[in-house]
Order: sequence, then structure tokens, then C-alpha cells
Amino acid sequence: MDERFLESLYEAAVVPELWPQILRRFQSEMRGAGAVMVTVAGGQARWISSSPEFDEVVATHFERFPGNGRTARLIGRNHAGFLRDIDIFTEAEMALEPVYADFLIPRGLGIGVATAIASPSGESFILHAERERREGPIDGEQIARLDRMRPHLARAMLLSARLDFERARGATQALEAMGLPAAVLDRSGRPLSINGLLAAMIPDVAQDRLSRLTLTNPAADMLLETALATMGQNASGAVVRSIPIAQEGDRPPLIVHLSPVRGAAHDVFTRARTILVVTPVVLGDAPSAAVVQGLFDLTPAEARLAALIAAGSRPRDAAATLGVTEETARTTLKRVMAKTGLHRQSELVGLLRGARIGTTGEGAA
Repeated sequence: MDERFLESLYEAAVVPELWPQILRRFQSEMRGAGAVMVTVAGGQARWISSSPEFDEVVATHFERFPGNGRTARLIGRNHAGFLRDIDIFTEAEMALEPVYADFLIPRGLGIGVATAIASPSGESFILHAERERREGPIDGEQIARLDRMRPHLARAMLLSARLDFERARGATQALEAMGLPAAVLDRSGRPLSINGLLAAMIPDVAQDRLSRLTLTNPAADMLLETALATMGQNASGAVVRSIPIAQEGDRPPLIVHLSPVRGAAHDVFTRARTILVVTPVVLGDAPSAAVVQGLFDLTPAEARLAALIAAGSRPRDAAATLGVTEETARTTLKRVMAKTGLHRQSELVGLLRGARIGTTGEGAA
């Protein structure tokens, strides 16, 4: 690898959009069918590849063979250099290993070269070039060239990961300056950064557990768990989910807003998946149906009913206004309660209006 290639590694560390160019150059140098950079953490993998065509191969590879022996052996060897498939599997073993026998070999692949680099955060970064079997494995001289390049690759990868952490911390600090309690969460819901305002709400409102950030209110936490599991699945990447937390004692009602981190799916080093912001509900007039719908992912019918309930209508009166039966209105109201994680109609009214919620109130049904 020439000096220009090494310089481009450090450029990509600061500008993640350049990594596909690095992969295409690596693929060309190795006379490969494709190249990929993979981050493996907690049994999950995310990647960027050298081309859309090879991306399909990688996606199918991980979908059909999660936790496959090829990746496990590469990481398990803990080798500070590049390894070929023939260095970690014999031909006889390849014939019995499903990822080779059922996927790679039938496609004329399975003769690649790769290295794994461990990060302080517990992730493993893998750089891999896939070669066609007819090309044969690369020779020892090429391995030696790659091994001389590897320290530069490791520094570039770890720098990318560190800069991602600093961006997460900067985001929460900026929100704190705006007076907003906030955290940046990874794909499992674990906090990468929590600002001081949200830290002050632990453990009364939220708890920083080993598995993920949780909400102390059980109903709200169930909604949070569901939201985190589906975060990023929307094609536009722009869905904002809001979770209400009813008032407790002197603490006002709160709304937890979740927003996906833009571009996270396209940056292999980005651990951040979700920005979580907590806002208090202030005393005010009943919001419009459009506002209610936008906050809590309600259908138009559910939002119209919720807005009427917040304005003081009983289910019977709201049904007459909407031109539906009282039974339909109550069924719709139950769906609203389920989506907001609340149990009493008074809690819903209090949340939407910002009013103080007492210990008694009319039930939802």
C-alpha cells in the first residue's frame, strides 16, 4: 500500500463517507470480488461494503449465517495481522462448515483475507477482501505488505470510533445548554452519553441499567422498549416517537421524545442510534388533534377523540361530536390509553393539558 493510501485512511477516520473508497481500493489491491468493513458487537454485525452488489452478498451472508464459524474463528485467533481462510480452516473443515459449503463455495468464493481489530469499547472491527476461489489465496509477500499497513488501519478505525463518541457527547451537552435533559443511546438502548439534567432524574424517572436505559414508570418503560426495538425501521429515518409519563407527586407529567440519529445506518463506526429528550408538560389549553397525533403516533380517529377528551368531553359527548357510537368511542379511547401507556382518563387529560393529576379520576371505560 502506497503513502497516498495510508493518508486516505486517516482522511476517512475524520470523514466516514470516504470509507467506501478505501474499500474499493483495498478490493482492487487484493484482486477481490468485493471488500467489506464490519463492526461486530454483542453478536450483532453492521457493515459497509465496496459496492451495492457486494453489499447484497454480505447481507445474505449475515442473515443466513449469523454467528458463523468464519467470523468467530477470525476474532477468536486474536491475531495482530491479516489471515486467509486457509489459515483458519482446512479444506476438510470448509466442506463441513455451512457458511462455506452452502453459501461461499457454491458462489465461487471463500478464499479471502481479513484482519480483526479490537476496540476499547468491546467491539471488533473487521476489514475483509473476498476473492474468487479460482484466484487462489494471496501469498506471504502480500500478507507482509498488509501487516505493515495494519497499524495505520487500526489507528484510523479507533479514531473514527472515538470521534463518534465525542459527537454523541457534544449532542447531549448542546441539549443541556438548551435546558433539555437528554441522552444518546446505542442500538440496544444503552446510553453512550447522558447530560447532567437527565442524570439528575436518575433514579426517580429513569435508571441506567446494564441492559439499557429504562424508565421507572413500568407502563412508560414498556413503550420505550417497543420504540427502541423498532427505531430506525422507518424508511425515511425521520419518525419521532413520544412516550408520556404521568405525574407522580410534585413532579409534573413528562414526555420522552425519541428521534433516530440520521445517517447512523450508513456509518459503520456510529454506535449512536437514538437521541432521547425529556420535556415537562406545562399547564395550557387542550392541544389540537394534529398535535396529539404527531406526539403519540395515533391514527387520525384516535387523535380527534383524544383532543376532545382533553378539552373536557366525556366519551358519550365525544362520540356524538364525531358521529360514532359511544361503544366505538370507548373502544377507540382504550386504544389511545394503550398507546400512551396510561390507565385512567384523568391521566390522559392531565398529560395533554399539563394539569395536575390527582389520585382519582374517571376510568377509561
